[in-house]
Amino acid sequence: VQLQASGGGLVQAGDSLRLSCVASGRRFGGYVMAWFRQAPGKEREFVGAITRTEQNTYYPDSMKGRFTISRDNGKNTVYLQINGLKPEDTAVYYCAADGIYSGTRFSDPDRYQAWGRGTQVTVSS
Repeated sequence: VQLQASGGGLVQAGDSLRLSCVASGRRFGGYVMAWFRQAPGKEREFVGAITRTEQNTYYPDSMKGRFTISRDNGKNTVYLQINGLKPEDTAVYYCAADGIYSGTRFSDPDRYQAWGRGTQVTVSS
């Protein structure tokens, strides 16, 4: 599967953004999809994930409340809605796909077989 993320940009603190990630191929419904982000000089950070069929979502405590992941399997697309953007949200946001593993270790980057190139989100204060 190939992934293409989009929707980033330069925004002001308090704004909202919806990032999109479109996947190629016909098995999109069979992939766990996740979002990660990486700020300059920092390690890649898990933002959240959404499961295949049940579309359950998982977020680390640090991301609960302002981040919402959803997917449209008919459009081969996963979304990341970010509300109340803060300057510390500035990062490159990546989507990732896992078509192999079960279980709930969604925050492990090694779980994912495919990664998009990322989309830059810059939040000004």
